[in-house]
Amino acid sequence: MPIVSASTGLHETLALLTSQLHPDANHKEDLVFLKDVFSEKSLGYLMKVQQILYHKFLRRSHDTVAQKNFDPVLPPLPEDLDDDLDEESVKIVRLVKNKEPLGATIRRDEATGAVIVARIMRGGAADRSGLVHVGDELREVNGNLITHKRPDEISQILSQSQGSITLKIIPAVVEEDKLKESRVYLRALFDYTPFEDKATPCQEAGLPFKRGDILQVVSQEDATWWQAKKMGDCNLRAALIPSTQFQERYEGALNGKDIASLRRSFRLRKDRQGSPGEAHTPDANHTEFLIYEEVTQYLPRPGERPRLIVLIGSLGARLTELKQKVIAENPRRYGLAVPHTTRARKCHEREGVEYHFITKAAFEADIQNGKFIEYGEYKDNLYGTSLESIHRILQQNKVCLVDVQPEALKSLRTPGFKPYIIFVRPRIYDSQKKPLGSSSSLSLGITEEDLQEMKQSAERMDESYGHWVDYVLVKEDPVSALAELQVVLERVQMEPQWVPVSWVRS
Repeated sequence: MPIVSASTGLHETLALLTSQLHPDANHKEDLVFLKDVFSEKSLGYLMKVQQILYHKFLRRSHDTVAQKNFDPVLPPLPEDLDDDLDEESVKIVRLVKNKEPLGATIRRDEATGAVIVARIMRGGAADRSGLVHVGDELREVNGNLITHKRPDEISQILSQSQGSITLKIIPAVVEEDKLKESRVYLRALFDYTPFEDKATPCQEAGLPFKRGDILQVVSQEDATWWQAKKMGDCNLRAALIPSTQFQERYEGALNGKDIASLRRSFRLRKDRQGSPGEAHTPDANHTEFLIYEEVTQYLPRPGERPRLIVLIGSLGARLTELKQKVIAENPRRYGLAVPHTTRARKCHEREGVEYHFITKAAFEADIQNGKFIEYGEYKDNLYGTSLESIHRILQQNKVCLVDVQPEALKSLRTPGFKPYIIFVRPRIYDSQKKPLGSSSSLSLGITEEDLQEMKQSAERMDESYGHWVDYVLVKEDPVSALAELQVVLERVQMEPQWVPVSWVRS
């Protein structure tokens, strides 16, 4: 076996290594050969070569940085930039963007005809550059005069441009007070699709959302269109949502007033109000339309009463069965608000356990005094759930479960109860896709007409009261529904949940 000397070069060493290794050779001989090749001197030689290469590439990187030789390489600025404008009043902005939108909307000034930057979307390319501001006048795009073009044509030019974009701008006077970022969280109470909204200033800049989505409003500078992000969305760029005032007037204008007159009325109103930053915070309890509800995250602190758990259900939900199973599995943690009744007590019943038994006169007096969240009559006997019975369970530091008719939600949605509302609806399969089999608890004695009635009941309840619901539980069977409900109840007690901000403000 050849001997490797200290003077043997790197290439010779590697060539020797590959030529002397044989797959069929004795394993012990290969080990001896490798030990000879990678002797201490050979390893030192390889380390020295590695150090030389490292310093060579380090010097080359340093030279690159020193020469500022970065990508992308921008073309030189045009030589005739100041032909028609005073040099001090013109700003030339060059941005580099990929396929993302520029992140700005424009409008035509009705008085001067100038093309003005109307909005800068937070997190977009224009916002990150810090070079384009609301109120700037746009004169040229990539050397092309755009003063004669319509705003939608200019927006198309900007959106289709790739790589470097050169803008000739007349800077606006920036008022620092208007640059403060808002931190308001809203729960959407309606669905919004910007591509179906003819009133939006830019459909591509709109933020689609569903009822129940949590929106972080980052700018309320514009009284008609706020900038917001959807919580849980990986997109960091803000987009446009209609303000509360605009959406209220828009929904009211659908019956008679066209969009153009709506926009004009808002411009006049905005001028009379002064600063656009004075847009009010939405409150779902003080508006005719269901637009937004300002929310914040809340988790009861140690020592505070647990939140009230309210169950509502459509036909076929069987709430009583579900509620009783939760309490039966953990009676120390969960409690049931004992109802009142005027019927006679049966021999096996105990006062305050199954019911509170009172006279009809006392029951009617409590109705007049507003002590019941709901009540009704069955077989000439009155039944009802009182506020006092709920408070009694909560004062024991137990989670109180109540199932009510959805009409009672308004009286329960208070800072004192801070209810978490769960809508339970049975899963209804189309008979053509998957008929209810004998394994389902809903299948026995259920006709096709019954299924349609249950489906319509759930749809009506969702349409009328879905904006107050925190969680929708679709009941497949009693076992899986119970397991899912227990997980939700645990989450409410252990993790912060979104609640109306009025519930926690002192």
